[in-house]
Amino acid sequence: QVQLVESGGGLVQPGGSLRLSCAASGFTLDYYAIGWFRQAPGKEREGVSCISSSNRSTHYQDSVKGRFTISRDNAKNTVYLQMNSLKPEDTAVYYCATNYYCSGRSTDFGSWGQGTQVTVSS
Repeated sequence: QVQLVESGGGLVQPGGSLRLSCAASGFTLDYYAIGWFRQAPGKEREGVSCISSSNRSTHYQDSVKGRFTISRDNAKNTVYLQMNSLKPEDTAVYYCATNYYCSGRSTDFGSWGQGTQVTVSS
């Protein structure tokens, strides 16, 4: 059974850090590009970051550049999103998803996890 499971979300103060994990089971993540998306209440789902499968290139939304870092650990079949200097506007449910290439369009992605809540508040 193909499954993605996100974890690592929580409540953090502005300026704090969290590391999200996207663990795969039933398939090998290394063959896919993995995207992180987020959706805040009343807003559309938006692309945050993506890491390609082939050359491991990474992509970031402008608002998170310099603060977020995406990486993958093939041995653990897991992709991470390190989030530093968090801001209240980063509050959202964060999802990971698979595709054959990096894209900012959520409709290009196939398998999705259930999401993990990130809340940035004092």
